[in-house]
Amino acid sequence: MINAKPETGETVDDAVDAIVRSGARGAVALTGIATAMVIGLWIAFYLLVFLPRGSVP
Repeated sequence: MINAKPETGETVDDAVDAIVRSGARGAVALTGIATAMVIGLWIAFYLLVFLPRGSVP
């Protein structure tokens, strides 16, 4: 439950500290996915738009 009290005798502060110690894996994963998407779109744009146009005379 969202508002359930810890059953192991921990205080809420201890539970929060344990969550913070586990790190920000979700934020790092989201950042990695977003960065990969931006780089992928840039490469696709380069290959599909710039290269077919050829060099500028």
